[in-house]
Amino acid sequence: MLFCLKEEMGPQELTRRLATVITHVDEIMQQEIRPLVAVDIIEQLHRQFAILSGGQGKDGAPIFTFPEFSGFKHIPDEDFLNVMTYLTSIPSVEAASIGFVIVIDRRRDKWSSIKASLTRIAVAFPGNLQLIFILRPSHFIQRAFTDIGIKYYREEFKMKVPIIMLNSASDLHGYIDRSQLTQELGGTLEYRHSQWINHRTAIENFALTVKTTAQMLQMFGTRLGETELSRGVQCTEDLLLAHMRQRDKLKDELRSLRKQGAMLLTCIQEAAAKNLTSKLSPNDRENVATMGRLLVQLDETEKAFSHFWSEHHLKLTQCLQLQRFEQNFSEVKTALDNLLEEQAEFTDIGDSVIRVEQLLKEHKKLEQKGQEPLEKARLCALSGDQLVQSHHYAVDTIRPKCVELRHLCDDFSNENKKKHDVLRRSLELHQQLDKVSKWCEAGIYLLASQAVDKCQSREGVDIALHDIETFLDTAKEYQLPSSKEFYNQFELILTFDLKAKAQKVLQKLGDVQEIFDKRQVSLKKLAAKQTRPVQPVAPHPESSPKWASPKTSQISAVASPQKIPEDSPTEIDLNLLGKEGDETTFEIKEECKGLS
Repeated sequence: MLFCLKEEMGPQELTRRLATVITHVDEIMQQEIRPLVAVDIIEQLHRQFAILSGGQGKDGAPIFTFPEFSGFKHIPDEDFLNVMTYLTSIPSVEAASIGFVIVIDRRRDKWSSIKASLTRIAVAFPGNLQLIFILRPSHFIQRAFTDIGIKYYREEFKMKVPIIMLNSASDLHGYIDRSQLTQELGGTLEYRHSQWINHRTAIENFALTVKTTAQMLQMFGTRLGETELSRGVQCTEDLLLAHMRQRDKLKDELRSLRKQGAMLLTCIQEAAAKNLTSKLSPNDRENVATMGRLLVQLDETEKAFSHFWSEHHLKLTQCLQLQRFEQNFSEVKTALDNLLEEQAEFTDIGDSVIRVEQLLKEHKKLEQKGQEPLEKARLCALSGDQLVQSHHYAVDTIRPKCVELRHLCDDFSNENKKKHDVLRRSLELHQQLDKVSKWCEAGIYLLASQAVDKCQSREGVDIALHDIETFLDTAKEYQLPSSKEFYNQFELILTFDLKAKAQKVLQKLGDVQEIFDKRQVSLKKLAAKQTRPVQPVAPHPESSPKWASPKTSQISAVASPQKIPEDSPTEIDLNLLGKEGDETTFEIKEECKGLS
């Protein structure tokens, strides 16, 4: 997978900027017109048969000097051409376009040497010539030969520039200011050839290193830009670490190069400070300016690479962040999916108080089990939010995943709360049904425990009614609902089985309440009959036996009841109401049979 980012400094931009730096370095060192560097012709330069002292003519033309050199005519043509080509490429293009002023010093030499010099200059001097000064040999005979030779060989030299013959250095001062001439020519210009070679070699080596470093950074940037990034976190971490090591190595090289350049510039400036005039020579000024331009290009190189590295490092870092986020997201989502799947299977709401309490404990464990995945999911979503806020390139990929994680967390939490509420309601339902069942059982036990023979007296009836009323009052404490209230309260959680169970319990409650109502009615009838007033009547003489046992009297009364006129003041014994009392008692007995 190749990540394509909108980088301000991509490999192509880095290549372009570093190519500009390389071009500037070539311009500084004039590589287009200088195929050689000092180190390539170091031996020839040390022979000092030609120098570029840095002096200039009145119009700024560079002064090219051929010092006294006894073996000049024996110098190989290739060596001469290389030195000429190198030295004439040093001045700026503007200065070189004015034309070189050549000074040939042959005061201690012969006419043959002058002839050889002019011949070689005419054939192999690569620069634009403006003027040639020749210091004649000081020996009288050689000077004469020189004057005659110049007249006869001028056309042979094919020189299109003036050739001025001078007898001494003082004559030269009339054409060139002494400050632009070396001490050998009677001038004041400081020039040390060995130092000049050392500085030129060091500057060119530094320039070449700057150029090589820029090219190396170009290649490194291109290689980084073409790097294919895998999706593996470990691979990306290893790649980032490897790139950082290479970057650190290049940064160390740039730092070392900058230190080297600063030291070289200091050496040039310190060497110039040792001059008697305390002024920089033209060569020193040119070297300082050259080093300044090279250090500027080194700065540009470092800035371009640093900018590119910032973008590349950001790309790798964001890629690694994305991979870590996606890996974390995948792990967290899998855990949440498994959790939600386990939660979805948790459908039982219990069929008893004990079972519901057990389910509540299991649900609590599931809730606790989900705390760690939920926390990881929230942290993962939070890290995703931070990536989005940091303007990560994969915002469109990260944001939906954060939303998904939060939805999954909310789904689990909401479903957890819903299931917990359902179980709590189920527990309330079963507790309510258990209360109803217990109340019914207690009522049935109460009714069954009321002895029928105790209800034959008013006191027994009152006790029975009081017990019933007291028990019925406990219905408020039990908060027994009506069927309508019950269904309204628990309708949302009533399954088919729970509904059947509830109907059975509520039916039992209704039956028990109905039996209580009937018992109360029956007892109240007894109470009403037992409260009729007793009217005294005179015994009938014919019908009154002298003695009869109470038992016999009761049996007789039941066997053949007497009809007493309503207006007769007769005392009615309660035993005479045995028939009606027996009917009520029979009803109570039947109720008890129904409860048994």
